[in-house]
Amino acid sequence: MIKKKFSLSTTHMIMLSFLSVILIGSLLLSLPVSSASGEAVPYLDALFTSTTAACVTGLVTLPTVTTWSVFGQAVILVLIQVGGLGVITIMSALMILLHKRMGIGDRLLLQDAFNLNSLSGIVRFVKRVISGTFLVEGIGALLYMTVFVPEFGLRGIWISLFTSVSAFCNAGIDIIAENSLCSYATNPLINTVTSLLIILGGIGYIVWWDVIWLGRGTAVMRRRSFRNLSLHSKIAIVSTLILIFGGGILIFVFEYSNPLTIGNLSAFDKIQVSLFQSVTTRTAGFATISQKDLTNASSVLCLLLMFVGGSPVGTAGGIKTVTVAVLVVSAIATIQNKQDVSMFNRNISRQAVSKAAAVTLMSFSVMFISTILLSAVSGADVLDILFETVSATATVGLTRDLTPHLNAAGKMIIIGTMYLGRVGPISLALALNSGKKHQNIVRNPTEEISVG
Repeated sequence: MIKKKFSLSTTHMIMLSFLSVILIGSLLLSLPVSSASGEAVPYLDALFTSTTAACVTGLVTLPTVTTWSVFGQAVILVLIQVGGLGVITIMSALMILLHKRMGIGDRLLLQDAFNLNSLSGIVRFVKRVISGTFLVEGIGALLYMTVFVPEFGLRGIWISLFTSVSAFCNAGIDIIAENSLCSYATNPLINTVTSLLIILGGIGYIVWWDVIWLGRGTAVMRRRSFRNLSLHSKIAIVSTLILIFGGGILIFVFEYSNPLTIGNLSAFDKIQVSLFQSVTTRTAGFATISQKDLTNASSVLCLLLMFVGGSPVGTAGGIKTVTVAVLVVSAIATIQNKQDVSMFNRNISRQAVSKAAAVTLMSFSVMFISTILLSAVSGADVLDILFETVSATATVGLTRDLTPHLNAAGKMIIIGTMYLGRVGPISLALALNSGKKHQNIVRNPTEEISVG
């Protein structure tokens, strides 16, 4: 009898690596030393906190600043950093640091972890990701210190480092206050630094290297910088700008006269708070105004922004800007009866269109199912529930004050949603079907159907 060799696919390994980190983190956070009071936190809350940190979501059942000791906060910070970069990336970086040779299996893992199309230059790519991440987080921490050190003393250094890592990794967890960054809603430096960290983390590393490469090029290349960018970078940058400024303008209009949010602020402060709200809904999770007090129009807009999220090959979640852009131009091409789907004078492959549709469908399915399940175990308002589940699916971390009031069943539902949102619904589908390879030896006949 021939025994079938058991092996894990790269997708399985990525999913299991995140699950392992979450479980290890939950065990550490359930220890008495992790609690500020010295008494062990209930395991379900420790598991929830570990999941939200490793999945860089930001939803918390217990306030981070008062619940966890310095050790507990350090565990959360490590989980955020590992979750933002990815377990496979961290392990690969250690191999590079120890001068260990990376085999083809390791390179395939990295390719899947970063959703790259090629294995070429992948080790160099990891080195750049690690060094670039630490450089940006370090600069962010130094800028935060100019505000937090005068206010909190030496503890301000720890707060600055924690906030910088959390912002860049789009985690949205802080150790400043129970109301997130609401006390700094009108502070230009905090708004600017946090927004830039969120955008840099969420725009994706591919865009980083494209822009840096052009900056080092000739004067002609710099003058035609946008034209010389890759199609991916063009789509990511344009989509990001449209969503940030479009969202900011709409929030400004919807909340202009709302006294519970920005109604009583000056014109300048209304603008910066509106723009920050638009940025943070792109999977960051920091809040400078109460999400519960937003108008219905703003809440619905934030649902859309959260679901879209950031860009591919970055620290953000959501279905991603490039995915949405591809779906939009594909729909327009279909309406105009065009065979080719194109952007910026470049055709987009049918495979990319199909993948965009699959990612969107799977993400929507996760959100829809979790909404139904949470509605069944919670008596909360449907908008609050939808806000919660979209936030968890897209790993955002914003809540309309529902998270602290979740029962045990609700916490388990959101834990599962955050995990699926981080590893990617499409990765889950591939993992479940990786052992079922079908070859179309016999092709079925084609028949026209009515759609729409």
